[in-house]
Amino acid sequence: MNRMLPVIAGALAGALIAIIATSGAGGTRSVTTTVVQPTRGSAIPTSLSGSTSGRGLTINQIYRKDAPSVVDIVVTTTTSSPGFGFIPGGTQQSQGEGAGVVYDAKGDILTDEHVVSGADSIRVRFSDGRSASAKLVGTDPSTDVGVIRVNVPASELHPIKFANSSAAQVGDPVVAIGSPFSLPETTTAGIVSATGRSIQAPNNYTITGAIQTDAAINPGNSGGPLLDANGDVLGLNDQIETNNTNAVGEGSSSGVGFAIPSNTVVRIANLIIGGQPVKHAYVGVELNATSAGGAQVTRVTPNAPASNAGIEPGDVVTAINGKPISSTEAFIATIDSFSPGQQVTLTVHRNGQTKTISLTLGTRPQAAPSG
Repeated sequence: MNRMLPVIAGALAGALIAIIATSGAGGTRSVTTTVVQPTRGSAIPTSLSGSTSGRGLTINQIYRKDAPSVVDIVVTTTTSSPGFGFIPGGTQQSQGEGAGVVYDAKGDILTDEHVVSGADSIRVRFSDGRSASAKLVGTDPSTDVGVIRVNVPASELHPIKFANSSAAQVGDPVVAIGSPFSLPETTTAGIVSATGRSIQAPNNYTITGAIQTDAAINPGNSGGPLLDANGDVLGLNDQIETNNTNAVGEGSSSGVGFAIPSNTVVRIANLIIGGQPVKHAYVGVELNATSAGGAQVTRVTPNAPASNAGIEPGDVVTAINGKPISSTEAFIATIDSFSPGQQVTLTVHRNGQTKTISLTLGTRPQAAPSG
């Protein structure tokens, strides 16, 4: 049974375990991993724009260039347990571990929302062994992007460059750096296996444009960078699809990992850092995930913009403002490029007829309805 899992490592009742465990487990555990080191100095080519020589850096060069920009993140969360009969309730602390990247000289660090969500304390460790406490600046569960900040001298920070994720092509080489199974600075390599994938956000909405890779990604890689052959961030590692899980429900790499695209990460992070609210446009429909030739509506949320505009279950949206829509993913990505309050025109096929429907976009609720 395949499972799509966020890749944050947990200890005790960590975030990942709470999501997928079938039975409780605690205490410590040891993990043995086999690391195959790539041939030192072997170059990996790149077809991404920005490479003037047509060849990228070696894996070792990428690591040495970017390791100072990648941090290990440990979060502590306190949970309360209810009492039972005459037994009083109590509290339990759990820890989760992920990674992040230094974004600017002010101390802003980008990671996945699910790494820092609900944390009581956040601790960051740099590759040179220095550590610092961090505070949460803000998150966006709709894109699984989070921003934390450390108060350290700018001279000790090494901001990393972000690539244009729209330029990624299947077969491009990539490198991942993170903290799988509590092993910080672990470096793995692979290729872009696919682009334009859709993955589920923590609040059940859809993140479009995700980059699929076969670079080994495991619990603890969440929030760490997926780097192109120039050593620039192509995305933040986020999830794996796997049928391999250990006794406490943590998944391991099956060669199918997903990263939030860098263009999305940068857009959302700049809003959060700038103190601006992150709002996403909202239509209020559920769509057939496998529809082709358009986006087929399967359900309309009552009193939502779609309902008010007259959209009906069974409608197939084939264009938005005249731009052809070939799939559900294209519909979601196009709508997300607009802002709440804007008006869009949908071209809809219904019962063999083509209709044009104007719709005023709303603001996406905090969580998507289940189902």
